[in-house]
Amino acid sequence: MIRFLADASLHDAIVKGCLRRERTIDFLSSNDANLEEVPDPDVLALAASEGRILVTSDLRTMPGHFGDFLEAGGSSPGVFLVKQKTPVADVIEALLLVWAASDPEEWENRIIRIPVAVTGK
Repeated sequence: MIRFLADASLHDAIVKGCLRRERTIDFLSSNDANLEEVPDPDVLALAASEGRILVTSDLRTMPGHFGDFLEAGGSSPGVFLVKQKTPVADVIEALLLVWAASDPEEWENRIIRIPVAVTGK
């Protein structure tokens, strides 16, 4: 089962929207996890210890800390990066799709941006 952890940089409306749309989703908010002012490496370690994909809008420093975490021998359920300006509804849809249609193993030790931009002509 996919489980999520929001870090302090993620817009709270994303967590609330996911929980409103799907009551059975396991999405721990940064508030409930007491993550305010917690350093990125500690947030990554917490997500890993609880088997949760970290959802963050910290595109500046989190990727580097994620790489360091893996190089140090850590294993992660994954990290999803969300741009601050991405419409909340788009992020909610992407997270619900991941939750409903994938397995945790698909995201292990991966860092990706969501939602994935689809361009075409």
